[in-house]
Order: sequence, then C-alpha cells, then structure tokens
Amino acid sequence: MKKKMLLLNTTVLLGLGGVLSTPAYASTIQDMESQKSQIQNQRQDVQSNIKAASDELTSLQAEQDQMKAQLERLTIAEEENNKKAQKTEADIKETSKQVEQLEKEIKLLQEKLEKRNDILKDRARSLQESGGNVEYLQVLLGSSSFSDFVDRALAVSTIVDADRGILKETKNMQDELKTKQADVKSKLASLEDMKAELDEMTVQLAAQKKQKDALAKELKDKEAKNEELKASLQAKDSSLANEQSTLEQNIKDQKAAEEAARKAAEQAAKEAAKKAAEQAQKAAAAPAEKADSSSAKAEAPKASSNDVAPTSAPAPKASNVVTVGNRWIGNSAYVFGGGRSQSDISRGLFDCSSFVHWAYSQVGVNLGPLGSVSTETLKHAGTQVSSSQMQPGDLVFFDTYKKDGHVGIYVGGGKFIGAQSSTGVAIANMSSGYWKQKFNGRVVRI
Repeated sequence: MKKKMLLLNTTVLLGLGGVLSTPAYASTIQDMESQKSQIQNQRQDVQSNIKAASDELTSLQAEQDQMKAQLERLTIAEEENNKKAQKTEADIKETSKQVEQLEKEIKLLQEKLEKRNDILKDRARSLQESGGNVEYLQVLLGSSSFSDFVDRALAVSTIVDADRGILKETKNMQDELKTKQADVKSKLASLEDMKAELDEMTVQLAAQKKQKDALAKELKDKEAKNEELKASLQAKDSSLANEQSTLEQNIKDQKAAEEAARKAAEQAAKEAAKKAAEQAQKAAAAPAEKADSSSAKAEAPKASSNDVAPTSAPAPKASNVVTVGNRWIGNSAYVFGGGRSQSDISRGLFDCSSFVHWAYSQVGVNLGPLGSVSTETLKHAGTQVSSSQMQPGDLVFFDTYKKDGHVGIYVGGGKFIGAQSSTGVAIANMSSGYWKQKFNGRVVRI
C-alpha cells in the first residue's frame, strides 16, 4: 500500500513539475527581454547623440550671442566714426573758407604794399635828385623784393618818421597774416589727415561687419541643421520609447499569463493530491503522514557608495599690462576719440591711446588724465629707449595718418597689442607687413 501511495504522489508531483516548467513562456519572455535590451541600447546611443546635439546648440548659441554683441559694438563704432567724419568735413569746409578769406586779404594787402612800394620808390628818386641820405637810397634801390625792401628799410636808422610808421604798420600786418595763414593751413592739413584716417577706418569697419554678418549667417545655418538633427533624433527616441513600452507591456502580460497558469497548475495539483490522498486513505485504511519542508533564503542587501572629492579651480593668475587687454580681443571696436568715459570702456569702445591708458591703469600705473590722453602725451610719458632694447610692456609708435599717429604695447616676439581701426583690440605683427612699414622706431618705457 505504501508503495502505491508513493507512486501516486510521485506521479502527481511530476505532473505538477511538467505544468510549472512552461518552456514556451520562458522562451517568449527571453526573446522579448532580449529585444527590450537591444532597444534600450539603441535609445542610449540616440540619447547620447541628442545630448551631444544639445551641447553643440548651447555652444553655438553662446558663440552667436557673442557675435551679436560684437556686431552691435561695430554698429555703434561705425555710427560714431561717421559722425566724427561728418564733423571733420564740416570743420575742413569752415577752415577752407577761413584760408580763402585770408588769401583774399593777403592779396589786397599785397596790392596796397605794391602801391606803397611805388610811393617809396618815388620818394627815393626824389631823395636822389635832391641829394638825400645815401644809406637810405641804397636800401630802397638795392632790395630784391618788396618784402626784402621792407626789412631793409626798417633797419635803416636814418629813415624819416613818416616812412618808418608806414613800414612798421605794413610789416606787422604782413607778419600777422602770414602767421594766421600758417596756422590755418596747419590745422587744415591735420583735419585732412584725420578725415583720411576716418575714411579708411569706415571702409575697414564696413568690411569687418560684412565678414561678421557672413559668420553669423554660417552659425545660424549650422544651428538650424543641428536643430533638425536633434528633432530627428528625438523622433527616433520617441519611436524607440514606444517600442520599449509595448515590449514591456507584452512582457508584463506574458508574465501575468504565466503566473495565472502557474496558479491554475498549483490548484489542479493540490486538488489531484487531495483526491489521491483520499483514495490512498481509503485503500490503506490507515492515516497517511504528509511531510512538507520549506527553506527560505535571505540575502542581506548590498549597499555601495561612491564619494567624489570636490575639486577646486586653480587660483587665477595675476595679469600684467601685456595680457590684461586680452579680454577685449574679439569684444571691442575702434572709435576715434573713444574710450575716454566709463560708458565707452564698459562697451569696449577704444582708440589706440585710450586703450593703452586703460591697460596701464589695470596694473596700477596712471598715465595722466584720461580725457586728454593722446599719442603725443604718451610718447613723453616715460623714457625713450632704443628699438633694439625693446621688451614686453614698452610702448611702440607708428606713423599712420601722421607722425606717431598710432601706439600699442609690445608683447614680445615681434608683436604688439593695441586698438586697431580695422579690428578693435587685437594682437598684430610689427615684424612684417603693414605695421613693420609704419613702425617709426620710437619706443617708450613706462
């Protein structure tokens, strides 16, 4: 009887084991889990590309913002320089009128002097005929020009008072007009030089603005392509996410079906075991002993932690006059007469001398009042040294639109930093090309 009962129990357990094994379910879930893993890997790659595209867009946006700020500076610089050019043209016209008026006055004066010359010559003849002063006659008759005649006549001590008065008045008027004419012509030449520089600068700024506009367009096109790529990647990621979600739901449904089948099998096994036990009890007419054993395992949770030590950025290195201006490279524009107010400095608007003044002020050196700084004041601000002894930090001068018309700070290696009309603050090569031709050898050590 006991053998029969053992055989029955074994049969029931084997049947239960066969039901619970469900190899078809396991194979289907395994395939879906594998597909899910592949999709997750694909999503990781796509999301990594999305992040790279987002980072690139952020970088492009920052670059574009910087470019827009520079374009705004160039626009301001161009407007200011155009205003100064217009003012200079107006000053040139006014000065030209003054010169023209003076030339008319000089011409009238010369006509008057010629008449006086005739009068004095007549007086000289009269003196000669009447046996007058020989020294006076020699002066009057031996002069090579009317101007020479006036100078000679004034030197004669025996000249009559009437003639001396006329000559002195004529001489004073002549000297005054010559002085005014020289001053006005000098001013006119300076204004013409200034206008030439402003015209050249306006052309250079226009070319630079055109270049910046082209670069801004390139950045915008690149940004659009990156946005398109990002959108495509996001669409792919969304599609993969839907696939993953569908698989996860299928896996969940499959596991639920498996669990339901398992419970049904368990229930059927229990009922079969119960019926078998009852039949065995009736057959054996003896109580059956049933032993169940169970074991439980518990795993202690594992915990891991990763501690990352905080990092600190290195302390900034102190700048000097050679490098302090680097912050304005690509972030400044040249304005003739600019950089003499905090507003201009804050916007990066300099001319050559105001930039040098600002750079030295950053390292604690005062080069005089900011409002009146110029290349003329700077070339007398320190000690003149030979160009063969030039070292970083020295001021270097160039003959551009005038003598010593441009100044910069030598940085070494045949280069200098300064506010250039074509680029704003930039490092330029003075050992070849344009700046080599313009360098006049003047070096000032502060």
